[in-house]
Amino acid sequence: MRKDVRILLVGEPKVGKTSLIMSLVSEEFPDEVPLRAEEITIPADVTPERVPTHIVDYSEAEQSDEQLSQEISKANVICIVYSVNNKKSIEKVTSHWIPLINDRTDKDSRVPLILVGNKSDLVEHSSMETILPIMNQYQDIETCVECSAKNLKNISELFYYAQKAVLHPTGPLYCPEEKELKPSCIKALTRIFKVSDLDNDGILNDNELNFFQRTCFNTPLAPQALEDVKNVVRRNMTDGVKDNGLTLEGFLFLHTLFIQRGRHETTWTVLRRFGYDDDLELTQEYLFPLIKIPPDCTTELNHNAYLFLQSVFDKHDKDRDCALSPEEVKDLFKVFPYMPWGPDVNNTVCTNDQGWITYQGYLSQWTLTTYLDVQRSLEYLGYLGYSIIYEQESQAAAITVTRNKRIDLQKKQTQRSVFRCNVLGARDSGKSGFLQAFLGKNLQRQRLIRDDHKSLYAISTTYVYGQEKYLLLHEVMPDFDYLTEADLACDVVCLVYDVNNPSSFEYCAKVYKQYFIDSKTPCVVIAAKSDLHEIRQHYSLSPHDFCRKHKLHPPQPFTSNTTEAPSKDLYTRLTTMAMYPSSQPSRSLYSLTQRGVTVLCQLTPRLLAREVPVCLRENVMLHVCSCSTNVTPHADSQT
Repeated sequence: MRKDVRILLVGEPKVGKTSLIMSLVSEEFPDEVPLRAEEITIPADVTPERVPTHIVDYSEAEQSDEQLSQEISKANVICIVYSVNNKKSIEKVTSHWIPLINDRTDKDSRVPLILVGNKSDLVEHSSMETILPIMNQYQDIETCVECSAKNLKNISELFYYAQKAVLHPTGPLYCPEEKELKPSCIKALTRIFKVSDLDNDGILNDNELNFFQRTCFNTPLAPQALEDVKNVVRRNMTDGVKDNGLTLEGFLFLHTLFIQRGRHETTWTVLRRFGYDDDLELTQEYLFPLIKIPPDCTTELNHNAYLFLQSVFDKHDKDRDCALSPEEVKDLFKVFPYMPWGPDVNNTVCTNDQGWITYQGYLSQWTLTTYLDVQRSLEYLGYLGYSIIYEQESQAAAITVTRNKRIDLQKKQTQRSVFRCNVLGARDSGKSGFLQAFLGKNLQRQRLIRDDHKSLYAISTTYVYGQEKYLLLHEVMPDFDYLTEADLACDVVCLVYDVNNPSSFEYCAKVYKQYFIDSKTPCVVIAAKSDLHEIRQHYSLSPHDFCRKHKLHPPQPFTSNTTEAPSKDLYTRLTTMAMYPSSQPSRSLYSLTQRGVTVLCQLTPRLLAREVPVCLRENVMLHVCSCSTNVTPHADSQT
């Protein structure tokens, strides 16, 4: 809604423009009337709509045509004043003033007009019989008010209607010629109906109507008032009420009725509560509320946001199969101006055997969007009406901004729920297969994926010590000379090579040495396509020797060429490493050379107690015992 209103009064000389302004201000008819009143500002606290209002007078004797044009361009509403006892001033409304105003305003941004019949105290008859045909001819005319500056009749009402014409304009809502709502208004009200239809049954029951009423007008409807509203609709529409609830047709009819009865502020109150501006577009402030994200912090959905998204899923999963069919997805996004999910989403999250997005996949996609592009997530939640349904100031209340990653490392614990794993490797090394296997797709199902539906992301859940976490895999394009900050910013790195391709591992080795050798980010080498014959790599060191030299876990064998869905164990380990990066086996554990398992047993407890949380010690002990048994004590140890 506008923050102020500028009203311009124009008309023939001696019709009483200045007198109207002075009578409003002083609440009495002036003894002496100047040629032109100075611009006045009425403070917000004394106006019905609580908006500052500027009132500007025009005088042909004191102002030039250029000055008049400037005032017309600045005005939000123009009052064309005529004298009810002067036929010439009425004729000038159509022969001079309306054409003049139209010539000086853009066709797409016409200001609303109000016809003001002054000096009603001088006649016994109304001028409305003459004015009504003019109002029907020009759709920019909002209303006509007959008043008297001398006896103060309808003076306050005049300026209230002028203010109302700006703040609650009829033009965007209603077509008087057709006597029906405009398409853009129908589109906005249809979205509002769908958001308010909490069970998605196509009607607003009494509970939903009361929630809508309380949301928009801060008060519920009494039971009798609810029945009265439905009875009005029943009398005028055969399909406006169904199963004692209001249908979309009935909802639209009610708003048509409000506007036809001059209560368009009611419809505007609803539209603005649901985020619409004067052009019936959702405002930037509504879609993109401010949210501060410090460096090295990530964004996640909080508990209330997941509850809301669960309710949206349940609302549209009509067949209760815990998956969204293409038709159900389309229905869900009818409140959006566009389809936000492309065909690649089916290869980004988990789907069922029919290729439909599962409940888990649905929540994963929302998690992915929030992590990668929180502004987009805020926009989507805005379309769904999160802040309205959950009665929050904005959808920013759905977002948790995690603390700085450095603090997590210092405290050796994290409260984050989403962890990012960047997957690097040479072309055809098996990266895409590694991502799709995380979604439960074996090689046979992966071969069905079309090239134009492929995704560089895969996200699903894993369980680490009983806690559900999201692991986000991102396939990085193979060009290590130009890795961006986004390619490097992650919680764990997978370096993938093809065991059957002798040139594959070299890329992993070079990437690690150039970008990750001094990084605190955990790195894991994946020996992909492990079902194939392993060929000696052309690199100077074998993958096992390379990992041993750089204190990395031995290469992890992986294949998606399985009968069933590939195992998730490796992904769980990756999530664990992402959660506890400081708890990975330290350099101390890898500085051991052969002196026997007895020395390992003597060294390990002290190092484990200092470096590793209790929950990880067993895993680390197993890993140390699997390393080379040739040991030399590290400088830290006193053995």
